[in-house]
This record gives sequence, structure tokens and C-alpha cells, in this order.
Amino acid sequence: MSLDNLKKNMILTPFNILYKFSPKKTLEILFRLKLGYPLNLHNPQTYNEKIQWIKLYDHNPLMPKCCDKYAVREYIENKGYGRLLNTLLWEGFHPEDIPFDALPQRFVIKVTHGSTFNIICTDKSRLDRQDTIKKCNKWLKAKFLPCYGEWFYGIEPPRIIIEEFLEGDSGMPLFDYKIFCFNGKPRMVYIDTWKNNEHTINAYDMELNRFKGVELGYPNDDTTAIEKPECWDEMVRIAADLSKDFLHVRVDFYYTHGKIVFGELTFTKGAGFGKIKPLEFDYKMGSWLELPLERASQ
Repeated sequence: MSLDNLKKNMILTPFNILYKFSPKKTLEILFRLKLGYPLNLHNPQTYNEKIQWIKLYDHNPLMPKCCDKYAVREYIENKGYGRLLNTLLWEGFHPEDIPFDALPQRFVIKVTHGSTFNIICTDKSRLDRQDTIKKCNKWLKAKFLPCYGEWFYGIEPPRIIIEEFLEGDSGMPLFDYKIFCFNGKPRMVYIDTWKNNEHTINAYDMELNRFKGVELGYPNDDTTAIEKPECWDEMVRIAADLSKDFLHVRVDFYYTHGKIVFGELTFTKGAGFGKIKPLEFDYKMGSWLELPLERASQ
């Protein structure tokens, strides 16, 4: 665990304790501290407020399986989209068992219960194997902060998966299309790009018209042109189908060499604490999501 994570865990220890007694009060305090306005769970309006509601009151039994990068593969297969899964080269619980010699020159290593637990290997001859094993062991032990209320993480035993390396077409970046679905309907996509090791994100409507001036936690990219991929309509249709079992989910895809590749499912972007600018867009996203508010009173 990094120094920053250790510090973060120490700071949040009182909230982890409070969460055991009052999840609702804990989220109300953290929400006010992080976003600067009070959390309204009785009549949530913004996207971030509705994410807090989902964490407290939506205990969909599919969520623990579908937030795990390995277990979700079975869900995708059962939905009839196994063809979209990236090639799995190896999976296991012990990094010491990784068959490095049998792997191709390029591959991606992931630990299945985290969003940043990845090693992208573009040249196996330069990979530090012992450092890789050390990182994976550390990541496997990482726990999600209880006070953030994302109860569905860590229920599936975390493991290591190694997948085929993906790249964009003709030297272009490998775009990650993250489609936000609300009550089974795709309403927004944001696309990640990297420039000079800087992570940037732009948000678009479902015709890939950019929501200008909207920031979702990262700077905008004003220079990269995004063209609608040939399979865009199919990608949107599949996202809608995969989202039908959930109130809200972000469905991620890659597009490479004319092929759609499934990425992951995400239910609570930024744990509902990510700043969305301007605030009016937080309200706009919230307006797309209808919640069964009667659950909170049961």
C-alpha cells in the first residue's frame, strides 16, 4: 500500500468506524466534505446524490459478480456476448504461479477488484518479474474503504487475470468508450484519452456530440478528434441490453480493428464523490435516473 493510501486510510479510520453504526450518517458527512453541498436522500436530484442512494438501498445480487473483472465474464457469456470478451491468457490467485515464459511479448495484467491495479506490458523482455509479483501481492490484499459504502466490492475473491494486449487502429489511441446507462437507456458516453501521460476525458451525447465545458474529474481534451466507429449503433444496443438488470451502470468497451471488446461494468463512478463541473450537469445526469424511492422507507 502506498504512503498516500496509508495516509488516506488513517484519516478515514473514524468514518470506517462510524459506518458500522450509521452508513447513512457517514455518507452524509463525507458527501458534504467532498462536494460542498448537503446530501438529500429523501429527494435526491443530482447524479452524485443518486449514487449515494444506490449504495445504501440498491442491493442487487448481481452487482458483486459484475463488478469483478473475472466473475463478470460469466455474466457476459450468459447474456450471449461471449464473443466480446478479450482473450484470457491466464488467471489465478497466486502471482508466483504466473507462467511468464509462456506469455506472449505483450499482455495486460489485472487484479480483478480494483480500478487501477493494472500492468501493461509492451515488451516482456523488459518486465521486472519480481516487481510484478510484489505489486500483485500488494494489490490482492487491498481493501475498499468501508466508509465509501461500495458494499459489492471484495465479495468475489480477488484474483489475477492476464489478457491479450489491445491497441488502436493505425497508430491511433485505443479509445475506451464508457457508456452511462440509466434505467436501461444509454444517455451519455465519456471517452478517455492520454496525452503526454496526462489523463483526459470528454463527455458526449449518444450521437457523439461533445458536452463542451463539462468536466468529470479530469481535464478535457480539446485536440483529439473522436469519430463514430462503424459499430457504434451495435455498441450502444449491447450497452442497453447489459444495463437492463440494473438501475444504473456504466458499460465500458474498446474498439479495435473493427471489433468491439468488452471492458467492465461500473455501478458507482467515483463512489458518488467525484466533482462534476458545472454543477448543473450533475443535476442533468441526475435527471436521467429514476429511483424507486419507496425502498428507502422500507
